Amino acid sequence: TTAVKSADGSHYMVNGQKKFITGGLMVGWFSTLVRTGGPGIGGLSLLAIDANTPGITVRKLKAQGWWSGNTTSVSFDDCKVPAKYLIGEEGNGFLMMAAVMNGERMIACQGAVRAARSCLTEGIKWARSRKTFGQNMSKHQVIRHKIAQMALRVEAAQSTVEALAYSMTSGATPQEIGGPTALAKVQATSAYEYCCREASQILGGAAYLRQGRGQKLERLVRELRVAVVGGGSEEIMLDLAMRQARL
Repeated sequence: TTAVKSADGSHYMVNGQKKFITGGLMVGWFSTLVRTGGPGIGGLSLLAIDANTPGITVRKLKAQGWWSGNTTSVSFDDCKVPAKYLIGEEGNGFLMMAAVMNGERMIACQGAVRAARSCLTEGIKWARSRKTFGQNMSKHQVIRHKIAQMALRVEAAQSTVEALAYSMTSGATPQEIGGPTALAKVQATSAYEYCCREASQILGGAAYLRQGRGQKLERLVRELRVAVVGGGSEEIMLDLAMRQARL
C-alpha cells in the first residue's frame, strides 16, 4: 500500500489493499502501514485513516474459522488522507509496528494455550465417559498416553507464557522480548495443533460434527490455523528468534 505526499505537503494519496484485517467492518479508523519512501523498512510509515474516507472499500472474507470475527479485505483507491494523521515520523512505521507485535503475539500465545487446554479437557471428558471393550476409554493405555502427551505440552507452553508475561511486566524492552515471544508463539501453537489431533483421535467421528458432544472440539480444530499463522507464521517466528539471537 503506497502513500504519496502532495506537493504542498497537506495530504497523502493512499492506494493499495490490506488483507486479513480483523474487525474491518466495525471500526472507525485504520492504523495503516504504508510505503511513503523507497525499498526496505525505512520507507514504511504509519497513517491513521478514517474508515469513512472516500475510496475505502471493506469486504468480508469467508474464513475457515472466526466466523464472528469480521475477517476482511480493505481496499484503498485514491484515498485522500490529511498529513496530520501521520503517526510519529515518516520512515518509523515498521519499528512502531514491530514493537506492538510482541503484545499481539502474547495474546496469541495465551489464546493457543487456552485452546490446547480445552482440547485436552474435551479428550479427558470423553475418555472418562465413553466405554469400549467393556471399560472406560481412559483405562486403555494408548488413550492414557495420548492424554499424558497432551498435558505435557500444555503445561510446558503455559509455563513458558507465564515466564514471558513476568519478563514483560518487569520492564523487558521490545528488543529483549522479541525473540522469546516468537519462540513462545511457536511452542503454544504447536501444543494447540498437537492437542487438536490427539483429542480428535480420542473422540473419533464425534469430533467431526458441528453438533453433539464433539462440536466444541470441532470448532477448536477449525480455528487452529489462524492461531498458527496469525501474527506471524511458525517459519517466520523461528527465523525472527534466530535473527534476534544474532546467529
